[in-house]
Amino acid sequence: MFSQLSPAQPDPILSLSLIYNADQRDHKMDLGIGVYRNNQGQTPIMTAISQAEQRLLQTQTTKSYVGLAGSEVFNQCMIDLLLADTSAHSRTAGVQTPGGSGALRMLADLMHVANANTTVWLTDLSYVNHRPVMEAAGLKVKYYPYFDRDTKQVNTDAMLSALAQAGANDVVLLHGCCHNPTGADINFEAWQAITALANNNGFIPFVDMAYLGFGDGLEKDGAGLKFMADNIEEMMIATSCSKNFGLYRERTGAALLVGDTLSNAQKAKGRILTLARASYTMPPDHGAALVADILTSSVLTAVWKQELIMMQQRIIGLRQNLVQTLAAKGCDQFSFIADHKGMFSMTGLSPAKIMRLRDEFAIYAVGDGRINVAGLQEQQIDALATALMTVSQ
Repeated sequence: MFSQLSPAQPDPILSLSLIYNADQRDHKMDLGIGVYRNNQGQTPIMTAISQAEQRLLQTQTTKSYVGLAGSEVFNQCMIDLLLADTSAHSRTAGVQTPGGSGALRMLADLMHVANANTTVWLTDLSYVNHRPVMEAAGLKVKYYPYFDRDTKQVNTDAMLSALAQAGANDVVLLHGCCHNPTGADINFEAWQAITALANNNGFIPFVDMAYLGFGDGLEKDGAGLKFMADNIEEMMIATSCSKNFGLYRERTGAALLVGDTLSNAQKAKGRILTLARASYTMPPDHGAALVADILTSSVLTAVWKQELIMMQQRIIGLRQNLVQTLAAKGCDQFSFIADHKGMFSMTGLSPAKIMRLRDEFAIYAVGDGRINVAGLQEQQIDALATALMTVSQ
């Protein structure tokens, strides 16, 4: 059996880490895989998480099964976090999943069960795993204009013109904030316009919210999603705790189902549970237990929010410092980096120039030109600026 298989294509991001680890140069810089790092180059365990783990260690009495839906306390916390003060809050059901990618896959499988002819519209460009997940679930994929490669911002007019063609058999996938891989986010007016198109044309919005709090803060990052949920009958949300709780390896996420009624949302949840039973059966408990403890404790919530603000503000500072350092060297080609949100920016560098960064400067970035600004250390900014200026000339 195995001898009949052709070799798998390596993942363009995860395989980059293997090459980076093998590099013996002391000044190497990893701007590839999407993790937050502090100025010591570490991805730290957040203080609120450490405190919640101590509490869990002292109080947890069993490792027995939790259930197909995972922690229902966690599920409600995710609904509260994303949809509080909206009409959707009381008509949403949640399912804990193995990370945000697990939520994407479960919702994709649900779409296929509901309508095998569904076409999922993705932003051009989009998260590298969006298309494989949707196609693995048997769905068709179509791209709509999003990122203007000249301005490095969202081409709102082209986006809305394309989405005006989406109809009843379509699902439109939106990035909730901090667009991956470009860093270019739609504004609130665009959220309003897409909501109106969904109501008029009958397509279903599907929001991937993986970076809540990393752009402009919890409230502003979630404003577009909340408006949409408040003004639409049905939508889907995939959310992750990898970044804003630092729970990367714990694989903690949720699939949220907004229905016109809670009864219909629960019906969709039941189908996801059936799909989960045939896949991973139950999600891992540890990360969800920590998040649930944090979000049900006013003290731990305050600790978490403060640390999240510090991370968000540091990312903004890294962006601004990089652009200012480039400007001081006489290069304004990358000024857009200061305007982007969250972890990533699409530099516009060709694969050949990205390879030069690796070979000549030991700087690792994804071949499509994406860099992880949140992986930078302050003392690396000057070296990165010099390298970017050199390869772009």
